[in-house]
Amino acid sequence: MATTQLVLPSATRRQLLVGATAVAATGLTAGRASAGTFAAPAAPSAPAYLASSTSVAAQPARVHGWAADTWRSLVAMTHPKTGLPADNITESLAPGDRSGYTSPTNIAGYLWSAVVARELGIISKAECTKRLIQTLNTVLRMEHHTPSGMYYNWYDEATGEKLTTWPTDGNRVYPFCSSVDNGWLGAALKVVMSSDKGAAPLAKRLFSRMRWDMFYDKNAARKPGLIYGGFYPGTPPNTNDFALGNTIGVGPDVWYTKNHHYDTTVSETRITSYLGIITGQIPPSQYFAMWRTFPGDCGWNWQEMQPVGQNRTYLGVEVFEGAYTYRGMHIVPGWGGSMFEELMPDVFVPESSWAPRSWGLNHPLHVRAQREHGLIEADYGFWGFSPSSNPAGGYREYGVDVLGLKPDGYFSDQENTDVQLAYDGCRDALNPTPTFGDGVVTPHASFLAMMHEPGQAFANLAKIQDELKAYGRGGFFDAVAVRSGTIARRYLSLDQAMIMGAIGNVMADNVIRRAFSTPDVERALRPVIGVEEFGAGIA
Repeated sequence: MATTQLVLPSATRRQLLVGATAVAATGLTAGRASAGTFAAPAAPSAPAYLASSTSVAAQPARVHGWAADTWRSLVAMTHPKTGLPADNITESLAPGDRSGYTSPTNIAGYLWSAVVARELGIISKAECTKRLIQTLNTVLRMEHHTPSGMYYNWYDEATGEKLTTWPTDGNRVYPFCSSVDNGWLGAALKVVMSSDKGAAPLAKRLFSRMRWDMFYDKNAARKPGLIYGGFYPGTPPNTNDFALGNTIGVGPDVWYTKNHHYDTTVSETRITSYLGIITGQIPPSQYFAMWRTFPGDCGWNWQEMQPVGQNRTYLGVEVFEGAYTYRGMHIVPGWGGSMFEELMPDVFVPESSWAPRSWGLNHPLHVRAQREHGLIEADYGFWGFSPSSNPAGGYREYGVDVLGLKPDGYFSDQENTDVQLAYDGCRDALNPTPTFGDGVVTPHASFLAMMHEPGQAFANLAKIQDELKAYGRGGFFDAVAVRSGTIARRYLSLDQAMIMGAIGNVMADNVIRRAFSTPDVERALRPVIGVEEFGAGIA
């Protein structure tokens, strides 16, 4: 294993900070009819824990060590015969403690993580290519939905066979093709196509047969132009919630999730929209069909808070550019208020620089809001909230409640402390002065944030390692409850892969963004996302 100490070039640091500072420097603002004009957020000050000389740039060896340990966990999760990573593994990192199942997202994360490990000198170029080819050869032979080229949700990582019964309880598994799971696989294939000559032909072969328009519902009942959650090629467990159809007209009809579309733009599924747009399979107008917030009238008063905003039109689609108000910031919310929803696609697409009046404002504001929630509002002493393992057992969605549209939230603590702000003339506030309990932070959220607040994220992670001791041979454990000190002592391949992707961008000159966002991708996507003006900014 290499021990190269990487130095983050000053130019790279400036590029990584574009989301927090460049908009202010260029004088761009986001106008709103209801609340005036907002300036971009000022660059946040460093927390007290972070000495002025301590940052990602000043301590590259420590960040490199985090990456090397994280890669160790991914190698331990990966079956040596198939090259498929398990979904998770215990802290032992023993082969017998692999989960017994994997998904397209898990496979995708292993692929891009191998590229990062190569760039950081953790593995050689030859080892990277060998690993990529082994995994892609397995994926090529795996059963999938042939007409669309899309893969099912669950496979046995030891054999590559699709699961029909769940390994832990024997319950029946209905093979399902998820739009977001296949989106991450497609993104990873694009990365491999651009970054590894030896594995590129296999990745291209897989990517070229994927039909993103298979998920495009141009006639969605409530809001035309949305992405289906996915489909069952065979009969689903409950046909009442699904509808037969075939958006590409190839092969037999499938059962679509008629009651489940991805309809918010701050969502991980925008990677699927991006892939459809850059391949020309989905029209660019689809990007504007998704809600930024729901409308602000009383008919929508079930959402977390009353948004402020105005209507604008892009590519013939009228968009309500709504935003939520939190601690003096206007932020376009996600469904649950998690870091994953906000920043996961940003690992691949330089959204802040390509879309300075939308994502260039929202990303740093969301990171700042998560930080202020953890350190100030909830007084946890730590921050970074996203779906992860539950320290009490199982898996759970965590987030900052008021940064999500979902009325009962993704909560930041184990006690499910719920907050709903008043809806003018429609609803009184619920728990407007909350007392938060045992907050749960997940390290992958801070690593994603590192792409926008490198120093603050580094300080938070160093505290999690040094004070909470949420660290093992495979890197950071998946989550920790900060007041009880209870640790979810296992590793999830997706969360570890998000850590690797973010570190790759921070420490290796945006390696994942550069590999995905090639000139042809930029030509297709940048003009679409670059024209939009969110309602985000400082109130």
